[in-house]
Order: sequence, then C-alpha cells, then structure tokens
Amino acid sequence: MEKVGKIFKEHTMQIILVLVVIFFAITTKGSILSAMNFEALITQNAYVFVLATGMFMCMLIKGNIDLSVGATVCLVDAIGAYMLVNMGISVPVAMIAMILIGCVIGAVLGWLIAYLNIPPWIATLGGFLAFRGLGTKIVTIASSTSSISINDIEGFKKLFNSHIPKALCIPIGIICCVIFVFLQVKSRATKIKKGYEAESVAALAVRCVIISAVIMLFAVKYSGALGETALGIPMVLVWVIVVLLVYDFITSKTVLGRYFYAMGGNMEATRLSGIDTKLVLFFAYLNMQFLSVIAGWTSLAKLSTANGYMGQNYELDAISACIVGGVSAYGGSGSVFGMVVGAALIGVINLGMSIMSIDPNWQKVVKGVVLLAAVVFEILNNRPKTKS
Repeated sequence: MEKVGKIFKEHTMQIILVLVVIFFAITTKGSILSAMNFEALITQNAYVFVLATGMFMCMLIKGNIDLSVGATVCLVDAIGAYMLVNMGISVPVAMIAMILIGCVIGAVLGWLIAYLNIPPWIATLGGFLAFRGLGTKIVTIASSTSSISINDIEGFKKLFNSHIPKALCIPIGIICCVIFVFLQVKSRATKIKKGYEAESVAALAVRCVIISAVIMLFAVKYSGALGETALGIPMVLVWVIVVLLVYDFITSKTVLGRYFYAMGGNMEATRLSGIDTKLVLFFAYLNMQFLSVIAGWTSLAKLSTANGYMGQNYELDAISACIVGGVSAYGGSGSVFGMVVGAALIGVINLGMSIMSIDPNWQKVVKGVVLLAAVVFEILNNRPKTKS
C-alpha cells in the first residue's frame, strides 16, 4: 500500500491527464480521439509548450515569472509581418531580425531584473503594457484593416504548417520508441554503476510501455492507418519536440541547469559558493524572450495574420502549464517532462470543452479551478509530516 501511495504521489498529474482524456473521450463520444483533433491538440497549443519551457526555467529561480511574453509575441509578429509584407524582406532575414529583437528585449528585462534588482513581475508588467501597445501601433500603421495578412508568404508558413508524409509516421514512431527505451535503460544502468538510487525494473518497464504506447498512438493517428483523415506529422510538432529535448538536456545534464535548481533552493548559498547568480538570472529572461520569438513564429504561421490581439493570455497559459505540471511556485523543483504533462492537460481541457461547446466563460472557471487545485496539492504534498 505504501508503494502504491508513493507511485500515486510521484505520478499524480500523469494519472489525472489519463482520467481527463477518458472523461472527454466518453463525453465527446470519442471525437477528441480523432486524428484531426490529435493534430489540433498540437497545432493549437504549440505556443504553450514553447513558452512554458522558458517560464519553467524562470520559475526554477524562486518562482519568478515573465508577464510580458504574450506582448512580446504580439510585437515580434507585428514587426515580422511588416518586414515580410510591407518591406518585401526575405523570410530568413525577417526571422533573424525577429530573433535579434526578442534577444534585445530579453537583455533589457534581464538587466533590469538581475542587475537593478527590480522585481520580475514589475519589470515584465511594464513590458506587458509597452510591447502590446507598440505591436498594435505597428499593425495599425502598416494596414488599414488593423491586421497584416501573410497568406502570400508561403515560404514562412511551410516551416510550421507543412506535414511529414503519412507513410513515414509509423516508422518514425517506432524509431522514437526504440531511442526512448534505450535512453531509459542506459540512464538506469548509469545510476546503478555510480551507486545512485535507481528505480525498479518493473517501474522502468511500466514507464517505457506507457510512453511508447502514447508515441505509437500519435504515430498511428497521424498516419491515417485507422482509416481516418490525416495529413501526417505536423512540422510544428517537430519544432516543439526539438525545443523540449534541448531544454530537458540543459536542465538535467548541464552545469547551467544545476545552477537554476540551486538558486531556487537557496539563492544566497548559491551566490556564496561562487556562482554568478545575477548572470544566471539575466540568462533566464534573455532565454524566455528568445523562446517567445519561436512561439511567435508558430502563432503567426498558424493564423497567417498579425494583429494587436496576438499572444493574448499566452503568459497565463504558460504559467498555468508549469504550475499544473508540478513546477514549484516557490522555485527549485520541477522538470521539463512535468511541464509537458501540465501543458498537455491544459490543452486537452481546452480542446475537450471546445468540442462540447462549453461557454468560454465556464472554460476560464474550470482552468482557474484546475490551477488553484494544483497549487493546493503542491502545498499539501510538500508539507512536513507531523509525528503523532
């Protein structure tokens, strides 16, 4: 019984995600499990996975957040669309310019927060207001319709809206499963060799089977092998996977990643140990804005237009994904995998309620309750046990 309780405690959000999927599968009569809705889950929520990755790294440092990311998406998309449409600049040059603008924004915010000690929520709240206003102004100057359409810029859209051929979906899925299982087995063997505590073979097998089943489910759905209408693996999913793998490696396998966790655990002790905490904090916000640009690319390609409403509430979705995924609101704990589970849970709830045609206001209520429940669970879960 104690082992069961430990498993439930460690995998609570994964279990809840499965239950939520089952609930919507029943209430939507299986509609949420269609191939097209599998694609919608990724294409409509790609920005959440990307932004939540950057927000996760900010939150590791004493629960810091960035309220400006949605406004940054608005600004860089407005500038990018203006360059592509009104100035006729090539796609690669426009994308590089968007990255540079995002990095400048991140450097300014990082400097204000790390070196001038301005509280993150105040500095980024200023960006939230300024970048949104500036982005909206650029759109109104460039177009009389209050939006800039990039429908004719196929080169940019294909980078995110195209698909990997259906025939390759299942082979790619099998290759991903083999690589995943190999890495998991290798990681366990390394821990045992170094004398670290390692999970049981049974626990490893269960995780490998579940994750591999999920990978193959997506592969089969995207391939249309079940007779459903499918277009193949969406390219935006490739972008998301690359971002997640890179940042999972950074946070779990590099010295820089350990600095983030150390600062979240005890900022002063980390500083006294010789680590340049200001530089790490500066990097967190520079990186956050860099990822905001990538999220802006996915949104601009998906909507094929830039307007003053781009990126609205994106920062809230990213923060929610992190909190629901088990990233501590106080810093120092969490993982990219947990954040992915949180983002997937938010995405499934959004998609399921949309299919059921639930009033948008009630959708906000549900997401708010889920967010508060996640925070309460974290507090209760980490509360020291009192001896009777």
